[in-house]
Amino acid sequence: MKPTIIYHDNDIIIVNKPSGMLSIPDRFEHNAPNVKRFLQNQFEEVFTLHRLDRDTSGILVFAKNADAHRHISMQFEQHTVEKIYYAIVRGIFEKESLEIDIPLAPDTVKKGLMKPSARGKESFTKVLLKERFRVASLMECRPRTGRQHQIRVHLAAIGHPMLVDKDYGSIGEFYLSTIKRKFKLAKNTEEKPIMSRVPLHAFALEFIHPGTNLPIRFEADMPKDMSALLNILRKYAPYQDFSAISSFDEWI
Repeated sequence: MKPTIIYHDNDIIIVNKPSGMLSIPDRFEHNAPNVKRFLQNQFEEVFTLHRLDRDTSGILVFAKNADAHRHISMQFEQHTVEKIYYAIVRGIFEKESLEIDIPLAPDTVKKGLMKPSARGKESFTKVLLKERFRVASLMECRPRTGRQHQIRVHLAAIGHPMLVDKDYGSIGEFYLSTIKRKFKLAKNTEEKPIMSRVPLHAFALEFIHPGTNLPIRFEADMPKDMSALLNILRKYAPYQDFSAISSFDEWI
């Protein structure tokens, strides 16, 4: 399990982080593999700018020097960095787009998690529908702020938690038998889940390059496990738009 270095120059390093890997060292899992330590073995200095959850795959940017760190950190603070995520959520998302403006605060009961709260910090996410399925939807998420677990909490708050999310939903694994009719297993075998992590991918990141002062954009293709899940949903749980049916005969 290694991250892929997409690009680097005198100021920045762009990485595609795999799911299951930490972004930076964790105080409780100091020896767990993480992207920052991986980069420190190759570059003299590495400055953290932001992070992704362990389950989340996709684009991360690190700075190579203090000036670049200061320059890009200011962009994150001013919410001018464009971030695009892909998320597979539970249920059929009825609207084409929605702006979610729900303040978030640490959950005092469930340590390490977040919750909607009127006393929380301002949190804003724009979501756009990409594709519908019978039991799920593929969403494009554009968070303006960068609160912990923001996308997951916001989507759960509007009734569409991640298809797999044991913290903010109720499902820790997704199985083919859930959607495939007449599903049968071979004798003495046990069904393995199609997805056992939060299906969230940081697809794109755009910001002003600290050296050139020009916009620069990077993208990371969706990982194989999420692509495979989407193909299975297209095959076994296609969406049927009943509003397009004009007569009873078309229903049967």
